[in-house]
Amino acid sequence: MWLPRFFPSTLLVLGLVCRREALVNASAGLLEFSLDTFRNVLLDQTIPVEAVIRNIASNVTVIIFQVHSHQKNVTISFDKNASANSSGTGVDKGLVSILRPQQSVCTWYLQSPDANQVLSTAVSFAYSERDPIPGGCNLEFNLEVDPNIYLEYNLIDTRIKFAPANLGYVRGANPPSCDSGTGQNSRWRLHYDIYQYFLPENDLSETALLNHLRKMSDVQSVRANGIRLVSLTTDEKTNVHFSSLPGQGVIYNVIVWDPLWNTSAAYVPVHTYACSLTALVDNCSPLRGRLSTKIFFTIFAVLGLFICFFGHRFWKTDLFYMGFIVMGFISFVFFTRITSLSYDVCLILTAVAGLVGGLLLVAYWWRFGFVLLCMLIVGLVLGFFFSSVIFFTPLGDYKVFRDDAVFWVTFSCIALMVPIVFVGCPRILNILACGIVGSYSVVLAIACYLYTSLAYITLDLLRRVLNDDFSQVYTNVPFQTNDLIILAVWVMLAVGGIMVQLRRERREVPFPPHPYRIWKRERERRITNILDPSHHIPPLRERICNKLLQIKEFFRKEQPAGERTPLLL
Repeated sequence: MWLPRFFPSTLLVLGLVCRREALVNASAGLLEFSLDTFRNVLLDQTIPVEAVIRNIASNVTVIIFQVHSHQKNVTISFDKNASANSSGTGVDKGLVSILRPQQSVCTWYLQSPDANQVLSTAVSFAYSERDPIPGGCNLEFNLEVDPNIYLEYNLIDTRIKFAPANLGYVRGANPPSCDSGTGQNSRWRLHYDIYQYFLPENDLSETALLNHLRKMSDVQSVRANGIRLVSLTTDEKTNVHFSSLPGQGVIYNVIVWDPLWNTSAAYVPVHTYACSLTALVDNCSPLRGRLSTKIFFTIFAVLGLFICFFGHRFWKTDLFYMGFIVMGFISFVFFTRITSLSYDVCLILTAVAGLVGGLLLVAYWWRFGFVLLCMLIVGLVLGFFFSSVIFFTPLGDYKVFRDDAVFWVTFSCIALMVPIVFVGCPRILNILACGIVGSYSVVLAIACYLYTSLAYITLDLLRRVLNDDFSQVYTNVPFQTNDLIILAVWVMLAVGGIMVQLRRERREVPFPPHPYRIWKRERERRITNILDPSHHIPPLRERICNKLLQIKEFFRKEQPAGERTPLLL
């Protein structure tokens, strides 16, 4: 019976001893690493940590040592005194060590340029003489051999670029020339696969990042866990654009593949949230918490939910909603591209323009009563949304759609197909538009409070309209638990709204009668029929004047009507 009690105690003591030993080594400035093994390191500004790998096998020719942190920069260098040509500083940095003959020990130095301590994770990977060398033909950056991926972002797109790789070679030999030729014996035979990995949605924590970085560091893990988006050859530019997802963690990595030897090597992975975690203003926290956005889309969702279930019954409200969408979209594009107004001002002007557009469409229906033109606008709204859904799928990332002419012609043809297909049954078209578009407004409102990739169905279209360079962007987005739940809610609302309206309207007339004709008929009837009580109602102008006179008389001071006291005798 003493064995079960003894083993846990022994393991606890051994764990404490190992932890104490690690802390002692770190405080002494020396840490020993093993290949392919991750290790968390606490860095500070005062004492650089010396990272050492011993007993390196003779068949290893290259070692890539990399270090990652959550939001604060770390410096990795070959020497204690870091220089621009022998070090790198950032949140995701690595160095390539080309081993000499008989070399079995490698050393690097880690340090935090910030006064505060930084928690980081470090790892090293070894490659043999047949493996390509990431960044081996660097001509742009400071390091002679640069395995790093350089990332830049804004709220629209995220751009990565990296140095071309070189062929592997044995220890002590001269590296193959990078520009000696373009044949199969040169680096031009190499291929590059760019992978993307999404962190859990709404999780910006340090623990989540450091844990998931391990899934995107070596070749096997990247291929098993990442999503391959782009494959490049050596004659293509080594810079790629992706759609920015502010507040969503994304990890990128590049695998270089040598088809002759069927060997591969991984660059140093890089991560981004497309926003700043440290900035006091415009950081990751309030991206979906802007008050103007919440107010706008919450009101829009309430009206959309009403349209989803009662749009066809309340025909004028339906027209107002569709006119608001059309004019609001056009005006927002106009104000954003032409003017330099702030976002809040553009949103207010968009709301005003949308109100005007909705009222104009209702006024057109009241005066002319032409159903086909109204249904053309409704059908185009549904068609543009349907086309946006199609290009939201992986189909939208095909290279043929990088050409704006091809994209917009295809997009417009798909959008026009919807009103053309339903030209013979306009009531069905209107009910479908009410159910689908109205329920999607709820998704947009949810996106103001909680991240969901479904909002990018329309947001990516808006980005492409507003930014000329967005045509080169890959628009892959995550689809995780939150998105599945919101998608289920959206489908239930859309199907429920469509079924309710179809059942309610199946025995009703397709559309209400022409309002202007009804008003004109009633007006003529009142004029000709003297027995109608409404015939004796004064004109509107006379009634308004009478009301104003009554109000004026109410506030007029009463005048004395003569002597009110008895005469004094």
